[in-house]
Order: sequence, then structure tokens, then C-alpha cells
Amino acid sequence: MTKLRKMRPVKGFTVSAILAVAFLSGCANKIDIADEQSQVSKLITKANIASELSGENEINWWQKLDSTQLNQLVVDSLANNYDLKTSQLTLKSALARLGEQKAQYLPQGGVAIGATRSDVVSTFDRQSSASLALDWQLDLFGRITALVDAANASTMSQAEQVRLLQIEVVSSVVKGFVSYQGNVEKQNIIALQIDALTQGIDVLQARVDEGVANELDLNRTMAQLRQQQALIPAIQYAKYRDLSTLAVLTGRLVQDVVLADEQAILTHEFNVTLSEPNNAIALRPDISRALYDFSQANSLSVSASKALLPDISLSAFSGILSIDSTGLSNTQQQWQIAPTLQWSILSYPALLAQRDAQQFLSEAAYSDYQQVVLKALSESELALQLLVNQDQQKRFADQRYSFANKAFLQANAMYEEGQIPYLELLDARQDVLIAQENAVDLTISALLAKVNAYQSFNGQWSYAISNNNM
Repeated sequence: MTKLRKMRPVKGFTVSAILAVAFLSGCANKIDIADEQSQVSKLITKANIASELSGENEINWWQKLDSTQLNQLVVDSLANNYDLKTSQLTLKSALARLGEQKAQYLPQGGVAIGATRSDVVSTFDRQSSASLALDWQLDLFGRITALVDAANASTMSQAEQVRLLQIEVVSSVVKGFVSYQGNVEKQNIIALQIDALTQGIDVLQARVDEGVANELDLNRTMAQLRQQQALIPAIQYAKYRDLSTLAVLTGRLVQDVVLADEQAILTHEFNVTLSEPNNAIALRPDISRALYDFSQANSLSVSASKALLPDISLSAFSGILSIDSTGLSNTQQQWQIAPTLQWSILSYPALLAQRDAQQFLSEAAYSDYQQVVLKALSESELALQLLVNQDQQKRFADQRYSFANKAFLQANAMYEEGQIPYLELLDARQDVLIAQENAVDLTISALLAKVNAYQSFNGQWSYAISNNNM
């Protein structure tokens, strides 16, 4: 085999010149994620949020409610929720794109094999060839590195989005289950009141027929009965709404969600305790995601700045050629190496505009990151305030129900002895009914406030879920 051609490198384009240009270009700037997270931790520590909640580890906090049904619903939701599946597949796509971007560090090219036979009158009517062509973009100025950093930050941001959805799914499942059991309890209370009023109407009707009582007492009791009966459709709809919510969260149809009555969960001992409250906020996925979005915007800004510098690439070609055969016989060898420097000087106005636009986007991302941190702090403080407020209201509501029930028992005894008219007994019954419903509502609200607190202080337990579902 004989050599056909050898191309010489461009005159004056030496390795030392390339290294000098690379030295002047510097490296791509990165966001120090660890340093930013440390600053957030210091800010939260300074705010001294939720130090009074320090205690047990909050991992799998919903299991403290000791409900087998609830635990299974959480497991089903993490495995079957379609929003989670969509987000996880998007994360896999982001990981693949990150691998694609990293591959830009390597030479690109391919192999080509061909053969030609022609009846056109020419010197050679048969020829065949095989070649390998490579093109290597040298990342001397850090532009590819900046794009890889941006892709990596985008991937991490999507991972935090998965964690955000996991938090939302778990918290919504617990809230939906608590709400359903609360509505069942309220329906039971209303049913008891309807039974009591129905019995009272039977007694009053007999007394009216005997002329002992007047129709005023009967009509007022009938009005109360209809008032309670009117609440049943609303409660039934609320129960169906809770089941519908749980069905969507667990990836099923409503008719496939069957729950047993478990009102004991409303009175179960359930307190909010956090092993490290400050880290529970600092590691929140919304904060981490905003930080990675800022890192991505900054890396793209760096890449836009590097686009102002020359592109240096190295092209190589090696192949064999047979000019009288289609079977790669009697071949000749050829190869060439061609370093290239390309500088889009005439495109500078457009490149400068792109750089400025990306820098503004980077500043906007940082501003959004700061807003997310402040919002997280505010949300956590509000969750604590709600927790305290609902606990106080529940305590007063329980006391109100206790006193109202005692008053009703006293009124009933006095009515039996003929000391008070039936209307006063009816008022006492109405008071205890309202107090009981209010106590149940505030019991549910207090429990949901605790769930909301765990949802706000989610940094630790959401990481545990992500690790278990990887």
C-alpha cells in the first residue's frame, strides 16, 4: 500500500500557542452549592425556628399514627402515583442528556465504507473505500465544561422536583385519610342526633295528641331534625371527595378505594418532633431546586461568555481507497490531521447580546432563589403558629363540649322532673350538638396542622423517601 496524501498542520499553530490561549481563557465559574447551603443554614439558625420541636427523628412520621391502612396508602401512592412516575421518567431523561453533554468532551465521528461501480466512460469504473473521520472540539476555554455544569444542575433540579412531588403526595395522602375519618365521625354524630330527635318527635307527637304539649315544641324539634338531615348529603359528598383524592394519589379509581372506619386515629397521640429542625428547613427541596436553577443559569451565562472566545478543534481522517476494485483490494492509504481555529468576530454584537441576556437570567435566578428561601422560612413559621393556634382552639372546644354535655344532662334531669319546659331541653340539646361538631372539626384541624408542620419541615424525611425509592 502507498500513501496518497499527508496534510501538514497550519504553519505557526503550535502547542505552546494553544496552551497560552488556554491560560488566558481561565476556567468556567461554578456556583459553590455547599457554601450556599451553609449560608442558608446559618440564616435559619439565626432565625431560631422550631427549636422547641427538637426530639425524635421525623423519618416516616406518618407511622406514628399507628394506622395500617394509612401506611399502605402511602406505600401505594409512592409506587403508583402517575405524577411521580412522570417526574421520575423526566429525571431519567435529564440524566441521559447529561451523559450526552459529557460525551462532547470526546472526539466525535464515525466509520464509512462504500463501493461504486459505474458504466460511465471514465478512467476508473470501479472503486471502494473505507475511512474513519474524527472531529474533536478542544475545551480549552471551558465552554463545554460550563454546558456540562448547566446540564448537571438541571438534572439535580429535576431530582429535587421529584422530592417535592413525593412530599406533596405523602402529605396529601395523610390529609385525605384524616379528613375521611373525620367526616365519618361527623356523620356518626349527626346520625345519633337524628335518632335522638326522631325519638323526641315521637314523644312530643303523643303529648300533643294528648293535649299535654303544644305544637310549638313539636315544630321546633322537626326543624332541628330537618337541619341535621340536610347535613347528611354534604357529609357524604365530603367523604366521596376524600376517597377521590386518595384514588388519584394512589393511581386507582374511586370504586377501588375501600377504607374501614378508623376514627381512633383522631384521638391517637400524635406530636410533632424533629431531630434537627433547622436542617429540616435548609434541606427543603424547593430551596435546593431554586439553588440548582441558579447554578444552571450561571453556568449558561459562563458558556455565553466563553462563546466570545475562539473555538479550537482538531479534525482527523484516516482511510483506504481502491480505485480499480469494489472489494477493497489493491488499496492506497490516506490520512490527514487539521487543527482549526474559528472565531466569530463578525457575530460579536449578537454574542454580546446573548451573554447579557443570560447574565440577566442568572441574576433573576438568584433573586428567585432568595425569594424561595424567605418564603420557606415564612411558611415554616406560619406552620408553627398554626400548630399552636389549632392546639389552643381544640383545648377550648373540648372544654366547651364537656360543659355543654353537662348542661344537657342537667337539663334532661330537670325536664324529667318538670322543672323546665321542653323548649329549654331542646336548646340544651342544640348547644351540645354544636359543641360536639365544633370539637370534632377542631380535632381534625389540629391533626391536619401537625401534618402541615411535617410538610413544611420536610428536608430530612423527604431525603429518606428518595433514598428508599431509588
